[in-house]
Amino acid sequence: MIEIIPAIDIIDGKCVRLSQGDYHQKTVYNENPVEVAKMFEDAGIRRLHLVDLDGAKAHHIVNFKVLERIASSTNLIIDFGGGLKSDEDLRIAFESGAQMVTGGSVAVKSPEIFYSWIEQFGADKIILGADVKNEKIAVSGWIETTEIDLLQFIGDYINKGITKVICTDISKDGMLQGTSIDLYTKILTSYPNLYLIASGGVSSIRDIETLETNAVPAVITGKAIYEGRFKLNELNRWLH
Repeated sequence: MIEIIPAIDIIDGKCVRLSQGDYHQKTVYNENPVEVAKMFEDAGIRRLHLVDLDGAKAHHIVNFKVLERIASSTNLIIDFGGGLKSDEDLRIAFESGAQMVTGGSVAVKSPEIFYSWIEQFGADKIILGADVKNEKIAVSGWIETTEIDLLQFIGDYINKGITKVICTDISKDGMLQGTSIDLYTKILTSYPNLYLIASGGVSSIRDIETLETNAVPAVITGKAIYEGRFKLNELNRWLH
């Protein structure tokens, strides 16, 4: 059964969503992310993907106080990402209540730091963020694209011990036009034991069903919930 993981993206302490990672295409959905997190928990959600978009842009953790408030106000299992570039950032994230962290840009630009995190904390706590455009890795809040091949990138980190990957197709993210199912199928064909978390493009319950049919282990969804494309109680079959 596919795991449903709602996303809360934070800018200026508020719950927002971007379109295709564009900071100029921002919609504020709630001034208080704690309210949103409690709504998810009340619906039976167990996991939360919390993204510090200010941190991604600033290259260091920024919205750790929001993380702290959500962690202290709910029992959600939180994975936190955005701007984690140093051991100090990681320390702050864990001390603020994250049970897991997601590293994307740091895994590209400072692999030795990311390797050390995997060794120190283990694959249960460290998730690889693979943000992709045309099957090439993108970094720094998706502002910068690279020539790094997605499958090679994932494979290299599986060899280092990574077991969980969040893969976001930037072209799909926030567009409500469906997921990159062909891309996820390609990844799982190459790495069938990977705990792949699909991210970007969910527009309906049918998209989630399609991912599940294709054996994708987990999915992150945000805008579809905020825009009312489906109600949280429609997720009940996967939550209980």
